[in-house]
Amino acid sequence: MKKQNIAIVGAGLVGSLWAVYLAKKGHQVHVFDRRNDIRKVKIIQGKSINLALSDRGWKGLTGAGIENEIHKVALPMTGRLMHSVAGELTYQPYGKENQAIYSVSRGLLNQTLLKCADEFENVTLYFEHQCKDLDIKTNTLKFERADTGEKVEMSFDRIFGTDGAFSAVRARMQKMDRFDYSQEYLSHGYKELEIPPAADGSYQLDPNALHIWPRGEFMMIALPNPDKSFTCTLFLAFEGKHSFENLKTEEQVTEFFHTHFADAAALMPEMLQDFFTNPTSSLVMTKCNPWNVEDKICLMGDAAHAIVPFYGQGMNCGFEDCSVLNELIENHGDDWQKIFSEFTRLRKPAGDAILELALRNYIEMRDKTADKQFLLQKKIEAKFSAKHPHLWTPLYSQVTFSHIPYHQALQNGIRQDEIMKKVMDRPDIDTVWESEEIEQHILKLVQEN
Repeated sequence: MKKQNIAIVGAGLVGSLWAVYLAKKGHQVHVFDRRNDIRKVKIIQGKSINLALSDRGWKGLTGAGIENEIHKVALPMTGRLMHSVAGELTYQPYGKENQAIYSVSRGLLNQTLLKCADEFENVTLYFEHQCKDLDIKTNTLKFERADTGEKVEMSFDRIFGTDGAFSAVRARMQKMDRFDYSQEYLSHGYKELEIPPAADGSYQLDPNALHIWPRGEFMMIALPNPDKSFTCTLFLAFEGKHSFENLKTEEQVTEFFHTHFADAAALMPEMLQDFFTNPTSSLVMTKCNPWNVEDKICLMGDAAHAIVPFYGQGMNCGFEDCSVLNELIENHGDDWQKIFSEFTRLRKPAGDAILELALRNYIEMRDKTADKQFLLQKKIEAKFSAKHPHLWTPLYSQVTFSHIPYHQALQNGIRQDEIMKKVMDRPDIDTVWESEEIEQHILKLVQEN
């Protein structure tokens, strides 16, 4: 394989991981980021949602040979633990007995990935370099240094845009003829809060679960951290009856939390300070096509497919980009036109599908996880799947614990929903759901569909 002079614009999670892949192939890799070196920054809660690392993400890390480093900062969560308004708990396992998703701090993960990339002699990191323009004809990147104001221009064989939802690389591609782009904001935003460790230094909630307070039009979640704290994220509309615009005073915030999240509020001594100090952030979704320019430029991660976080798949999808692109390079060698065009062809449908799945899962998390019929449906599916694994894999397991393409999983999920609607429509389902009759009914519906 001919060694390439490669630029990666964006030193976030995907850019850092992709730098490791390329460095291992012997390419000369230059990684640029507009921010300061995150390794020199103390990680502060309140800036970014904790992440849920699952099988697709682990495959990407394993392919780069750095999964052991990440296991050191990741905590397993085996299921959801739903908190009712009255404080009652309902547990729903995510998958089979040995399956879990892993809570990890975005900042700590980014620091670790950058450290791994920086260990290669053929990787050069450039911080405080803001991408101002890109000459597509010559593959020349133009930067401005934040520390000195100096203008920097460098040309490369290949350029990868991994610079997030507001990608500068993609912004230049948007000026090209026949480049499609769309952007949409969710009407809900989010704010991070914290449940600190108990006085004796232990966890105040079960650390092996993702905690959810589903409240219909809004919700809160909590993920564990290695220091025995929990990072909580409140998802709430910007405007309306229950919204950030109606939480302006300490009295309003206190009443809101004690009404809707009383058990959590009792564990949050700094709740008011966190609420008024930490930013209220928006949630944006983007789509674009194509993801590449000939054999020169390729978008990855959020630069290609920014999604909302409700399936915990944004990072996992970006890491899957890395493993899929790596496989294409292994298969096609120096044919970068084939590599990039195949990447767009394979991953564009997947990116669109996980966006749709994430939106659907938000409704499920905030509305349905508190619904008894929904929980019963999940029990029925799990029972049937355990007995007939070759016929039925729950949608969540397809997305989280498999490598089935997202668009195929979405279609499978739609088909399964149609089957389960017929099953759940039985008026006596509450009493007969464990019967042989129901199992045979599902088998018949599966064969018909």
